[in-house]
Amino acid sequence: MDLGGGMWQRLIAVVLVMTVAAGCTGQGEGSGGGNDEDLLRNHDWTQMPGTSARDDILRVSALDRRIVEQDSSGGQPNPPLNLAGPHLRSDGDFTVTARMSGVGDDGGDSWLRLYGRVPVIYDEWRQERPSLRVGVTADGQVKVQIWDGKSDGPAISKDFDCGCSGTVTLAVSSIGDTFHVKADGRRLGTVHDPGVFAEGTVWFGLEADAGEDERREGWSLTQLLARAESGDSLRVIEAPQLRQEQSDDSLRARAADVGRPFDVGTALAENPLLTDSRYRALAGSQFSMLTPENAFKPQFLHPRPGVYDFGDADLVVRFARANGMKVHAHTLVWHEALPNWMRENDGPQEVRRTMLQHITMVAGHFKGKVAEWDVVNEPMSDDEKSYTNGDLGLRSDQSPWFEAMGEEYIDEAFRAAHRADPKARLFLNEYGIEEEGERWDALYDLVKRLKKRGVPIDGVGFQNHEYTAGDRTDPETFRSHVQDLAELGVQARVSEMDVPIREDEEDGRQTQADEMAGKLRVCLEEPNCTSFSTWGFTDRYGSTADTKIYPPRMADSLPWDAALRPKPAYERLLEAFDEA
Repeated sequence: MDLGGGMWQRLIAVVLVMTVAAGCTGQGEGSGGGNDEDLLRNHDWTQMPGTSARDDILRVSALDRRIVEQDSSGGQPNPPLNLAGPHLRSDGDFTVTARMSGVGDDGGDSWLRLYGRVPVIYDEWRQERPSLRVGVTADGQVKVQIWDGKSDGPAISKDFDCGCSGTVTLAVSSIGDTFHVKADGRRLGTVHDPGVFAEGTVWFGLEADAGEDERREGWSLTQLLARAESGDSLRVIEAPQLRQEQSDDSLRARAADVGRPFDVGTALAENPLLTDSRYRALAGSQFSMLTPENAFKPQFLHPRPGVYDFGDADLVVRFARANGMKVHAHTLVWHEALPNWMRENDGPQEVRRTMLQHITMVAGHFKGKVAEWDVVNEPMSDDEKSYTNGDLGLRSDQSPWFEAMGEEYIDEAFRAAHRADPKARLFLNEYGIEEEGERWDALYDLVKRLKKRGVPIDGVGFQNHEYTAGDRTDPETFRSHVQDLAELGVQARVSEMDVPIREDEEDGRQTQADEMAGKLRVCLEEPNCTSFSTWGFTDRYGSTADTKIYPPRMADSLPWDAALRPKPAYERLLEAFDEA
């Protein structure tokens, strides 16, 4: 067979068979080139969000996870995948067989998704990469959707009449550049394949849409098999070991020699943590503390009323414990990263009840597993009027918590967190307070009021996002604020530092290095400063990437570049420790 002017190309055949029909064999259609590998039994699916396992059957529930914009608009779907479970690597054609039950007859859609490349979750934004999604819709159709990695929506979507419900057998074969779709052995049609599995890897995701019935129970996966075809090689790859080798020449080794408890940390994302070995190695060897970049935010782990899913968050905690790292948990109460239902509560008492129940459940789940909490994140206003109209500088217009309870929501949040996790240190986290001005003054006055009322606040996080040249603050100004907090008996930390460099900026990386090292040096010299953390550590996954284009343009903001090579900032941070 001549492909492309005589150039042989690898053929990838994927057959997805979803079946619960009596008498179905569950075998994919192929040439029978290999034995079936059971991907469901004797493999770890316990960390798959939205599922529960019993007797080798996975029950898939509707999570409806979505990522909203910072202004609370939009709602980009954020379906889960099994990062800590098996995935495939194939040198050629292969077959995947899946058996499902309870599909298409309860008002919702049921989906199996195969990812050629795992998506990247930035700070409140998801970059889709090539994947195939196939399922049975509520009206009994078979739908195939294909993402090509060039936008956050499917590039190809095609419906096939099927009349499927309850018991369904689906088959999708990818041969060359075409997917062939079958249902219960019947040919439904074809869909163009833009090269979803060109890299020879397959990751698995399971989804249940709630539809109009919020009480939908979901569906069950009872079989998942893989088989190589035509003599091609196929391997089942387990999740990697979380424990990473340590080095004496690292940031965390330097922090251990400070002479008092002090941690150096970073924000981490779970997707690259499990899929990028170099990212994982640096994360586990360089830092003594991690902040979950997204996994602890309400829209990720509390997507629907009464529905909590800690799968991704637990995974991050497992990584920390495997590598002797502390967890600074982020965040319990914020006006952003909220699922839409949290903004739709009926009246102040319902808002208060929602907030307290969320804190109690989440902080209680991680009791004893995390060292610190960002209890309240970014309570200060960006509106100058808030500093003169009696709001005392607190954010009011976008915060459902302030609108319902006023300043008292902060007191209640800290007290609830302390009840749920009494040994954890509790922080208030804010940006722009490194600088002099009304924002810092109002924050300082707020902390004084909280201390006077006996609120159990232990510290304040200075985010230190230096997005523009005007955000760059003299370290001595930052020092004076840390010392002011010390007089109140309050700790301080650098919580989210990054320093984006403009393309036209001369000596930008040197400036970046100076800014980071200067703030670290202050922390090392002030006894009440307990840690220094950057918001991510490599530009490969940095949240300051330009997400107005697709795929996003990477920024130059962090101590390691997109190729995971250390920059001058990393060397200067090491020097700051040595000087201390």
